[in-house]
Parts: sequence; structure tokens; C-alpha cells
Amino acid sequence: MSVTAGIDEATIPAGTWAIDKVHTKLGFAVKHMGVSTVRGEFRDYDGALVVGEDGGLRAHGAVRAASVDTNQEQRDEHLRSADFFDAEQYPEIRFESTAIERVDEDSFRVEGELTIHGITNPIELTAELGGVERGPEGELRTGFEVTGQLSRKAYEMRFNAALGSGNAVVADKVKLALDVELIREEGD
Repeated sequence: MSVTAGIDEATIPAGTWAIDKVHTKLGFAVKHMGVSTVRGEFRDYDGALVVGEDGGLRAHGAVRAASVDTNQEQRDEHLRSADFFDAEQYPEIRFESTAIERVDEDSFRVEGELTIHGITNPIELTAELGGVERGPEGELRTGFEVTGQLSRKAYEMRFNAALGSGNAVVADKVKLALDVELIREEGD
């Protein structure tokens, strides 16, 4: 849970910033049969960014695996099964940052631990700061575009049917694309 950031109060004021589910999308993309990309998202999640008085940053979140949505119910049921998320046995996907480092004015390298399917692995993400703005109710908001990728095999998601061409039905590499808006909690 160590953090390194060098963020200043003018960039993002100190406090706890909770995810605004109305303006957030936790998306992913994976190649299907080597010829097209299937995109999906998770609909049930929570998380926060904590900005310390010293400028240190810490991020954490939890996603309900059963909330996976690729806009095709049969595929979603398969993703919830033991072939992929095994959502009954492992209901949550969890992330906890271990270090957040400012790369330049608007971007950060986020290192953390991601737990999927009961397995925890390190992951590195890139976060692009959208800015900080006061909303219509006077609340402070900030937003990030977060990208990264992971290997399904690293989380023992072994469904790996192969086609005659050698292409996998579902690729190992999964791209992550998270559009996250956060609201600073009252009292901070």
C-alpha cells in the first residue's frame, strides 16, 4: 500500500474520492477467433481514490464478477462459469494499488495487485487525468482514463478452445479500458 505520487493540492485536493457509477464504465476487450474484438463491461462495482495531505495516492476497488455484460446473455453466462470467472466461487474481482507515480502533468503509472478467480497478480496500469471540476451541486469531481492489459492464463482462466487455423476462440490477452469519474466525499 505504499504510494509515490508528487501530486499537489492544486491538481487533486486531498480527501477520499468515491466512484460515481453514473459516469463510470469498467470495460474490457478480447480478440475472438483472431478476427474480431468482443467488448464488455462490469455493471456492479465500487472503489475509491484516496489523496493524502502529503500528495500520496492510493486506489482500491471491487467488482462483482457476476455483473459481467457483453450484450449477449449466453456468452455472459459462460463468462460467469468455472471456465472463466467462476463467479459463484469467486464473486469479487479486487484491485489494490501498491504504488502510484506521476509520469507527467496528466499521466500516472499505477502499480497494484489484481485478484481474479481467486488468484492475485501484479498489474501495471496507465491513468490519464481528465481534470478536476466543481459539479452543479457544488461537489468536486475528477476523472481518469485508465488502460492496461492482463493475461487470462495468469488467473487460471483456461478455456482455450483452438480452431483449425491455430487461432484461439478467446485470446489470452485482455485489454482494460476504464473511464472513471470520482466525487470527493463530504467532510473531506
